[in-house]
Amino acid sequence: MTAAGRLLAVLDAFAPGRSVLTLSEISRRAGLSLTTAHRLAGELVNWGALERDADGRYRIGLHLLELAALAPRGLELRELAQPYLEDLFHSTRAHVHLAVRDGAEVVYVETLRARGAVTVLSRLGQRWPLHVTGTGLVLLAHAPREVQEDVLAGPLKRYTAKTVTDPTALRRILAEVRHTGIAVAEEQLTLEGVAIATPIRGAADEVVAALGLVVHVDEYEPRALVPVMSATARAISRALGAPSAHRNPGAVVGR
Repeated sequence: MTAAGRLLAVLDAFAPGRSVLTLSEISRRAGLSLTTAHRLAGELVNWGALERDADGRYRIGLHLLELAALAPRGLELRELAQPYLEDLFHSTRAHVHLAVRDGAEVVYVETLRARGAVTVLSRLGQRWPLHVTGTGLVLLAHAPREVQEDVLAGPLKRYTAKTVTDPTALRRILAEVRHTGIAVAEEQLTLEGVAIATPIRGAADEVVAALGLVVHVDEYEPRALVPVMSATARAISRALGAPSAHRNPGAVVGR
């Protein structure tokens, strides 16, 4: 492993659910000796990528947040979309997600959680396979053909009895998403949850993100939320300079 690879392995030891780690945990998760892990963690603390608390445990440092703010697909997008997401949250009282694709995974760059609503697993920075979430299905449907074929080639992990793991069925779903502009994932990741999602487009009308809502399977007719969700996605796309966002709202833009 290169020197850069070892540094990245230390950072990659951190993840949702393990945001604070001891040196031994970093060493084990990064596959490094304690001596090497200690030296690299010290370098990262000095640079600001890690912080060390009074108990000697490590957590991600603020300097990484400063760098992340420069990522146009992350915090920049989140900042631009935030007012629209808040309006959508207050009008629907549903969980609201803003997500982007990273390889074969969907990454949540913003989540607004509704109090007392259905339980959701997704949180800010969380990653899931593209085929199991509403936002993931939108992003997969508009991903390059080679990405789609890689995902369809599997394996497609099952999370609930309703998770679609048949490539032929998933291919039909993706075609429908491209045709309608809407993805519906009913109890595919968690039981009792229905996710609906739609694309957000950039300046060249390319799909740069996905907007999603998650509601309880018995509380709403998900399709009833499509108009307000689509209007929000169109407003964000317009702010990003998407030409199609200025056209007839009923028009569907293909791949």
